[in-house]
Amino acid sequence: MIAGIGIDVTDIRRVVAAVERNEHFTKRILTDDEMTQLAQLSDKRRFEYISGRFSAKEAYSKAYGSGLGSQVRFHDLCIVNNENGKPYFSKQPFDGNAFVSISHTDDIVVTQVILENRG
Repeated sequence: MIAGIGIDVTDIRRVVAAVERNEHFTKRILTDDEMTQLAQLSDKRRFEYISGRFSAKEAYSKAYGSGLGSQVRFHDLCIVNNENGKPYFSKQPFDGNAFVSISHTDDIVVTQVILENRG
């Protein structure tokens, strides 16, 4: 049974500006495992990756019902790609399944997260 659905749309240019303004922005958003994947990407693809993870974590917090804050923080969530390039949550606080979809154009990224109860 579905426990929550969250959707987020993020302007990639705003994330680029945040990264350029604050050198710690990326480390505040991404976990160590995500930073490892980020290091393997080209510059253009890096901004898409950071924006996608930011947006997906926002979408997760909406599905969880709390928003980002005391119940769910950026580092409580880790989204990495499997061997086929599909993103998945390798770390998340919900006691059930979490599914994520990330899609982007040159300017925006849209993400959807579905939380599903086990059993």
